[in-house]
Amino acid sequence: MNFQVLYCNHESAKLNVRERLAFSVGEQLSRAYNQLRDRFPAAEVVVLSTCNRVEVYTAQQAEDTPSRQQLVEFFSEFHEIPREEFAEELLEHTGPNAVKHLFRVASSLDSMVLGEPQIVSQVKEAYWLAQEADACGPLTHGLFQGAIRVSSRVRHETRLAEGRVSIASVAVGEFGKSIFDRFDDKTVLIIGAGEMGEETLRYLQDEGVGKILVANRNPDRAECLAADFENAEPRPYEQLDDLMSSADVIVSTTGADQPIVNAARFQQVRRSNDRPVFILDLGAPRDFAVDVVEVDDNVFLYDIDDLQNTCARNRNARRKEIDKAIGIIDDETNRFMRDIYHRATGPIVKRLREQWHDISAEEVDRLRSRLSHLTDKDFEAVERSVERIVNKLLHPPLEALKDEARDGTPHGLMDALRRLFHIRE
Repeated sequence: MNFQVLYCNHESAKLNVRERLAFSVGEQLSRAYNQLRDRFPAAEVVVLSTCNRVEVYTAQQAEDTPSRQQLVEFFSEFHEIPREEFAEELLEHTGPNAVKHLFRVASSLDSMVLGEPQIVSQVKEAYWLAQEADACGPLTHGLFQGAIRVSSRVRHETRLAEGRVSIASVAVGEFGKSIFDRFDDKTVLIIGAGEMGEETLRYLQDEGVGKILVANRNPDRAECLAADFENAEPRPYEQLDDLMSSADVIVSTTGADQPIVNAARFQQVRRSNDRPVFILDLGAPRDFAVDVVEVDDNVFLYDIDDLQNTCARNRNARRKEIDKAIGIIDDETNRFMRDIYHRATGPIVKRLREQWHDISAEEVDRLRSRLSHLTDKDFEAVERSVERIVNKLLHPPLEALKDEARDGTPHGLMDALRRLFHIRE
């Protein structure tokens, strides 16, 4: 059995690469699972795709897993992107390192905002969607249930989750407050109705924001989101330019496949307004083109990647807690791999012991019929001696199997033992 992950995240790949390789929930993700199942019928698969990362986990009982090249070809053909445009930015882990990577991800050690709670929810959702797509199996069930357990342990045994730990809280507390001294006299426009946008609104509301406008292509979703907040009201999406012109803070998280606002459009929006405007683009792909910030000096545009420097400071301030979390993850990874390999080697160890002890019992019975003059006490001594001999002969191969299982996947030695001792499954 083996585990593997091929991934790009906010540290390993540029935003435009992650955007192009992302899988949107719904028809596209279902189609991806169908293609992965057709390409790799023996593999269990879970796809984790968020605004910060795109990861494909595979696991299977056989030693071989889909190769890096095969997964790169899948990405290339599925998204219709030439391999040379992204292949070098995809990272890979296998075996225990793949397990440890997921445990780190679920515990938010690989998140831009250290300790943020959103990622474990995203891991749970990815696992649930994989089950819905019938792409999971016993190995991925164990892996993802383990990751959720490890995340809980890290959260309860360290202080990583204290303070500003979510993207939204850092965006408001660090970026927003560097532009505005107060929010109670500000108008906030939220475009779309994504989870991070809603979370950002909650932090802004805690800051006493004066007025909230909600614009969504789907009027029902706009009304639903606005109903959850005081001082919030839905507005027609068709009035977006006027709404942007009146807003002091714009939070955008539409999930559109290309920017909805470019520099030319925003230049028209700003014609009658030179007040500072704070734009928080949480879209993946981005909702605001990068050149929007060049419209004038009072336009402050931040996107997901802009959070990295702030999050780096967050990470440095919590170095001791990181070390505690890493210790927990290392311990849990070792325990998980021992359990997995114990389950893999257990049947062959049991069968080998049974087979050898059956043989020794047959030989002792044969000896008993030939040496009838020996007493029962004599035969008890013979049986104990034969049992010790069998155990001593079994000890080297079983210890070697245990050592190999501790260090990695013991398929080679297991196959050798089957052939050498004619072990039948």
